[in-house]
Amino acid sequence: MKVSAQRVALFLGCLLLTATFVWAQFDTAEVLGTVTDPSGSTMAGASVTLTNLDTGIQAKTSTDANGSYDFLNVKVGRYTVTVEHAGFSKASANDVIVSVGARQRVDLAMRVGAVTEVVEVKGAASALDTDSSEHSQLINPTQVVELPLNGRNYSDLALLATGTHKSPMSMTVGPTSTPREGAINVNGMRSTYNNFLLDGVDNNADSTSNQGYSNQVAQPSPDALAEFKIVTNNFSAEYGRAGGAVINAVMRSGTNRFHGTAYEFIRNTSLNAIGFTFSPTAFQKPTLKRNQFGLTIGGPLIKNKLFFFADYEGQRQLQNYLNFDSLPSVSDRAYTLPVAVVNNYTGVVYPANVPIPTGAMTPFARSVISQLPADNTGSGRSNNYETLVLLRDYYDKFDGKLDYQINDRMTSFVRISQRKDLQYYAPTIPGFSGGDGNGYIHAIAQNVSVGYTWTVTSNSLFEARFAINHIVAGKVPAYIGGPSLQQLYGMQGLPTSPDLVGGLNSQAITGYTALGRQTSNPQFQNPLTFDPKLNYSLNHGRHAIKFGYEYQVIRTEVLDVNPLYGEEFYTGGFSKPTCGQLGLASTCTVPSDATSFTYADFLFGTPSSIQLGSDTVVNLRQHIHSLYVQDDYHVTSKLTINAGLRWDFATPLYERDN
Repeated sequence: MKVSAQRVALFLGCLLLTATFVWAQFDTAEVLGTVTDPSGSTMAGASVTLTNLDTGIQAKTSTDANGSYDFLNVKVGRYTVTVEHAGFSKASANDVIVSVGARQRVDLAMRVGAVTEVVEVKGAASALDTDSSEHSQLINPTQVVELPLNGRNYSDLALLATGTHKSPMSMTVGPTSTPREGAINVNGMRSTYNNFLLDGVDNNADSTSNQGYSNQVAQPSPDALAEFKIVTNNFSAEYGRAGGAVINAVMRSGTNRFHGTAYEFIRNTSLNAIGFTFSPTAFQKPTLKRNQFGLTIGGPLIKNKLFFFADYEGQRQLQNYLNFDSLPSVSDRAYTLPVAVVNNYTGVVYPANVPIPTGAMTPFARSVISQLPADNTGSGRSNNYETLVLLRDYYDKFDGKLDYQINDRMTSFVRISQRKDLQYYAPTIPGFSGGDGNGYIHAIAQNVSVGYTWTVTSNSLFEARFAINHIVAGKVPAYIGGPSLQQLYGMQGLPTSPDLVGGLNSQAITGYTALGRQTSNPQFQNPLTFDPKLNYSLNHGRHAIKFGYEYQVIRTEVLDVNPLYGEEFYTGGFSKPTCGQLGLASTCTVPSDATSFTYADFLFGTPSSIQLGSDTVVNLRQHIHSLYVQDDYHVTSKLTINAGLRWDFATPLYERDN
């Protein structure tokens, strides 16, 4: 199926012409209400003023024939709503909290009196969102900053919503597993089925295997967030992509007052209990040293006009986790096996409990075995090597945001965000014969977002957003760049490129922990996303119909073919002797010891299979078109109907060079 740009443009134009009533919100909210007189009748023509208590910026409108008013483009924050009408005292609702994506209702009743009198109305702002049927949980600024967070990932607070569960992918730490930030299962769906928005634009890490180890591009610290909302059901049609939840976050903005914070959070091994994961060999606590530090600052560049906000956070963490490996035992390393084995190349049988001559083995096998660390648990072949494996995680991230009140009708913002995360997972088996695990991980995620809002009339609005997301993320083995196996052992047919060689390739010997490098290393995925969004809005009577269009261009450079440095499998299929080779009757029973036979296969150089991947970098392309219409029909003061329709079209993934 092929959709041309001309057809999409034509379809969009037709919808713009036929849509009479339109309303929308990205990272903002709506403040609406009804003004009544002392008898309870609605009041038309009353002047309504909405004032931001932090920036001093005002918006004005008038009530319509039904006594209703509506402010469409309201930023998250604290507000005062004031109503004036000739012959009546001024009515005011103070400290109205407006949340992201909310339809905050503030109904005010006027009293007869002089205009110079002010009547402060308590409880005018509705505590419940009675104009939307969505199932959501708002995480307010106090919760974001004050609730304890182990790791300071704001997305963990989404677990306060019902139907959410932390994915195992976000918790597992091991030589081949790295926790993934933002991995949350909602309503039983996969964690990749959530939709992350930041300041109204796409913030999803478009990486098929998530090499950035986060479901988000920008990861603002809790101190940098104004608030966020997790919507788990009955989404408005303006939200797409999500099978699980929509996590809609808003970055803080500067105000008319300068404000800043500085902090440091410390965890240290000396403050930790030993716990059940201590090292039984050395009776040693696993190391955990974590320092998380940062600062925020915001304020006015031009009062009531131009505001800035910036933040930085860094982490320096050293952690050890307890790990057990199964390596050849002391007798195995003396080449003395408990069963007879046969060299399939020569047909020579070596009896049980008699050392195999070193000349019968390959120099490669002898070298690999000689460079293994010593057994330190004395538990035979199983879990006989214990170590506390180092995990080093250093990251630095920052955000910068400018908000500009162009005039009474136009606002804009620009934001840049970057996260640089460098991790090192030490091999569980040290030395040349080890080198397994993720090794060196790098993730650099960058985002640039701009927004423009134009209040065309008191009940019509045009909004535009544009974002660029870029991630450079992957991993390389611990011993990358070392001498090749061809240089060391004369092995032919393996890569010799400096960006692929180094250390031992994977040697999978059944019954033991695999030796050598991780098969899926090196690996990277570097997605680049362009995301423009457009909305036009018009309220009319009791209808608020939302309309919007979004277009995404996703370009991903991928190296995800393995094993790039080769992998050899040993399963014992060649070293188990037959009855005839043992000089016994054909009806004899050959002793069974699968681990000894696979070990002998390795010593004699008889793998059951060999694999080698192709060093191929692919450049994937995908385009996504999205259109939606949403009608929120306020039938009565007690009944609102939310109805919407959304169309998403994603082209199949294709390769740039075919």
